[in-house]
Amino acid sequence: MGDLKMEVKFIEFDIKGDERGKLIALEQFKNIPFEIKRVYYIYNLKNNIPRGFHAHKNLQQVAICIRGGCKFLLDNGKEKVKDIILDSPNKGLFIDKMIWHEMYDFSEDCVLIVLASDYYDESDYIRDYEEFLKFQKGEE
Repeated sequence: MGDLKMEVKFIEFDIKGDERGKLIALEQFKNIPFEIKRVYYIYNLKNNIPRGFHAHKNLQQVAICIRGGCKFLLDNGKEKVKDIILDSPNKGLFIDKMIWHEMYDFSEDCVLIVLASDYYDESDYIRDYEEFLKFQKGEE
């Protein structure tokens, strides 16, 4: 599959607001680099129970902690970047296809919203790390 250089890409969102409060707009092909076909969020998370542990063959995502915070691990099969902190509603983490990702160290109040480039498709998931490494090497 060629050399992949691990790049952690954050997207900074503009904050609009005044004394009444704050607003952040998320727009496909503007501050989100793909067509948004699915949005989901996770909450009521346990600090000591990590989540994720998968990659997607084609799906791209942007993860945003709209409340609280958590950490991410991203892995392209050659490099791992750990302890990526996501803790601001105006900062998104871009997760490209074929990137293994894990989320952990959730704050008690963490609400993590994810914007996805496609609808849910179980066949797009790679849930076994060894299988992921084979895909990255072009063996699958």
